[in-house]
Amino acid sequence: MTDQPPTAEARTAEYRIEELAHLSGATVRTIRAYQDRGLLPRPERRGRANVYGDAHLARLRQIADLLDRGYTLASIKELLEAWDAGLDLGGVLGLVAEIDGPWTDEKASRISRADLDTAFGGTSDDAAVAEAVELGVLERIPGHDDEYLVPSPRELAVAAELHSAGVPLPAISGHLREVRGQVEHIAARFVDFTTDHLFRPYLDHPPTDTEAAEAAALVRRLRPLAQQTIDAELARAMRTLATRYLRRHLAEAQPGEPGGSRGARNGERAAATAPASVIPRATESGTASRPVTDPRAATDREPVLLPAETAQAVRDLVGPDNMAAFIAAAADREVRARTMDALAASALRDAPAAERSHSPRR
Repeated sequence: MTDQPPTAEARTAEYRIEELAHLSGATVRTIRAYQDRGLLPRPERRGRANVYGDAHLARLRQIADLLDRGYTLASIKELLEAWDAGLDLGGVLGLVAEIDGPWTDEKASRISRADLDTAFGGTSDDAAVAEAVELGVLERIPGHDDEYLVPSPRELAVAAELHSAGVPLPAISGHLREVRGQVEHIAARFVDFTTDHLFRPYLDHPPTDTEAAEAAALVRRLRPLAQQTIDAELARAMRTLATRYLRRHLAEAQPGEPGGSRGARNGERAAATAPASVIPRATESGTASRPVTDPRAATDREPVLLPAETAQAVRDLVGPDNMAAFIAAAADREVRARTMDALAASALRDAPAAERSHSPRR
């Protein structure tokens, strides 16, 4: 019985280097460079011709895929050597895909130059646009000079809102540069932290497929934690700092001795020594016993019981050191308003009838 020739399905495809380049999308020069670096097996030599097969085509496609994922040629060589040694890289590639995936649910959008100018006050500013492109807030779209890709629409919206509130564009871009550097430092610390405590067992040796899958699952679990932590800490810090700034400016705004900051400091010391819930003494008629220019400087004091919720609200607003000054100022303003009302009513009663008839009704 004679041997039958192999069928078309059983035969291995064979390619010249030009055909391989066409099918893989790589150039002839790139294929030869991969061979020289050990990334691509040498072709089979037949006479004067080099013949490549399907294995070469598959390897070129693997290299292109890994390059798209961000791997360097050196790291690709290590991965391919591990693959050739029999290690399953499916899990590793899955881990890489998980890390390379989006770390936010925000979707990129597009914006025309006209809409961009409108969002920032209607004035065209080429320098500001160029800086936004440099920062990555905007990305140019090849072939579309009048349109931009917006990787983070929320970030662009924040910039537009700040500008509409009166912040100059150079100040916004400078602030973004500063914030970005600090956030990158925080991200690096988070990566170091999770590496030390969670991912080190997966990184001190080539991970198996199972280990890589476990690491990928960890990435999915931890992905939202970084943003949640920063959101919570930023909210806490903003509340603390904003309250501190308000207290400081309220203290500086209180009237005191002539001399600017010296008077403010004297006022702060007076507030610090006063009981928490004290207001100036008032007469039974509801008017102040004497004019008070600085409530904290009043000498006649008496304790006043305040609802706990009111006291806590004032304490949260201005701080415990400024509670007495704040309550005294609020009470003094109310007393002055009522005094003015009483004086106006008294003057109206004492006026002749003819004058009262032309006075506005209360």
